[in-house]
Amino acid sequence: EVRLIDTTTGQDVPAGEIGELICRGANIMAGYYHRADATAEALQDGWLHTGDLATMDNDGYYYIVDRLKDMINVSGYNVYPREVEETLFRHPAVADAAVVQAPDAYQGESVFAFVVLKPDASATEAELIEYCRANLAVFKAPKRIAFRDTLPKNNTGKVLRRELRDEAAQIVRV
Repeated sequence: EVRLIDTTTGQDVPAGEIGELICRGANIMAGYYHRADATAEALQDGWLHTGDLATMDNDGYYYIVDRLKDMINVSGYNVYPREVEETLFRHPAVADAAVVQAPDAYQGESVFAFVVLKPDASATEAELIEYCRANLAVFKAPKRIAFRDTLPKNNTGKVLRRELRDEAAQIVRV
């Protein structure tokens, strides 16, 4: 059994809406080894809370949107990093990008992007922010952008978002 639920109310969300993917059945884990706290968080009323945000189409197919822990809350609005990253990838100067949340005194969290430019390409922080504002809702556009030569990744190529969140927090505090 699979459901999509509103992360605030726990109620099912309709097709086309984003919710947390939860599942239950005989094939679901019994728990984490020697980690009762993590088990209690993941398994609630027999449902495994995957931490994946997804949508379901009218044919019953599920599409993963992002990870719940990576979602950015800007003044009560949900921002999904992948959506902002995909927008940045469409800019002709951008080779790679990762979006994380950064602390913000007024909005709680703000959108912070790390960008790797293509060789011999150029773009300014202001130019990329304006590009995002033109292609996304304004609250989804990065408030700050930092340029890097590379993004930190693990051995499977996954971006190490925790490192980038820490770096973003340090930058906004300066």
